[in-house]
Amino acid sequence: MKKALAFILSLSMALSMAACGGTQTEETDTSAAAEEGSEAEEGAVYKVGIVQYVDDASLNQIEKAIEEELNAKGEELGVTFDFADTTYNGQADSTTLNQIAADLVAEQVDVIIPIATPAAMIMQAATENDPIPVVFSAVTDPVSAGLVETLEAPGSNITGTSDALDTEAVFNLIVAANPEISKVGLLYDNSQDSSKKAIEEAKAFCEENGIEVVEKTGTTNDEVMLAADALAAAGVEAVFTPTDNTIMTAELAIYEKFIEAGIPHYTGADSFALNGAFLGYGVNYAELGTATADMAIDILVNGADPSETPVMMLDNGIATVNTETAEAIGLDYSMFADLCDSLVETKTAEEFE
Repeated sequence: MKKALAFILSLSMALSMAACGGTQTEETDTSAAAEEGSEAEEGAVYKVGIVQYVDDASLNQIEKAIEEELNAKGEELGVTFDFADTTYNGQADSTTLNQIAADLVAEQVDVIIPIATPAAMIMQAATENDPIPVVFSAVTDPVSAGLVETLEAPGSNITGTSDALDTEAVFNLIVAANPEISKVGLLYDNSQDSSKKAIEEAKAFCEENGIEVVEKTGTTNDEVMLAADALAAAGVEAVFTPTDNTIMTAELAIYEKFIEAGIPHYTGADSFALNGAFLGYGVNYAELGTATADMAIDILVNGADPSETPVMMLDNGIATVNTETAEAIGLDYSMFADLCDSLVETKTAEEFE
């Protein structure tokens, strides 16, 4: 059983969104709740339920960071964050996720940490009449998903961290790499709530800029592979995928198709680039996991109220380029350095080291 000890934590977290092309900055401050909360007793044990939606590089990175932060802060606090028997992976199956939710409610864990939008929605529904605090991670649009009333004041037993994507910034990169681009493919799972807003924004950008759109969707690996083939056959000059978990799990199976067709795949997370896509754009998922754990600790140890704890929006201006893919399709990305907060290079692998 993984356990940890730790000191009284008073979080004062101010994280901002400052993506390429300029975005609004949103601050988060939980110090007031911490000051009002009571100090944890030495040796207290908090049962933490961690629920990962599916097994992919980004979500694995978040889950690892959450565990590491709970362990590290635990050693400082003099308390135990017990998650060894309550860490689950739903494998993208709603029946499995609902059973996990029922188990966690029955066990009366002290906090549930769901990773990704579908897991968060199921955990919220399960705790509606049994208000166990829920602290989500990597929820792209928590308001549209119905998880919170507003980002500033969630309004119930739930809060967390968002990996909201700046879609316009991604398309600015697409146009910078190919100023004459005339046809873009959109590849996503239309049942993923995390993709809906970004796809709408992508269509609006393309319409505004006279770019033809070809949409292809898939809900399984096989469907995604067929969709990738269809986009290549349609002659698209680039493909855009938002923070879509279904496409993420299929990336290792499709990236070579796009390389063979000479099509750059622009995506909403660095794990896509790790798994072969040309570019991933967005937040640092290890930092996202750490911030999520800190919010859960603030609620458990300091008595912060999740209904009054603002959703945290991290800086999402990091562009990650797969250098092997860039070389294979012969695409220069040097101009990205002036358009992003940070330009990171990676090579194809299954998981982050």
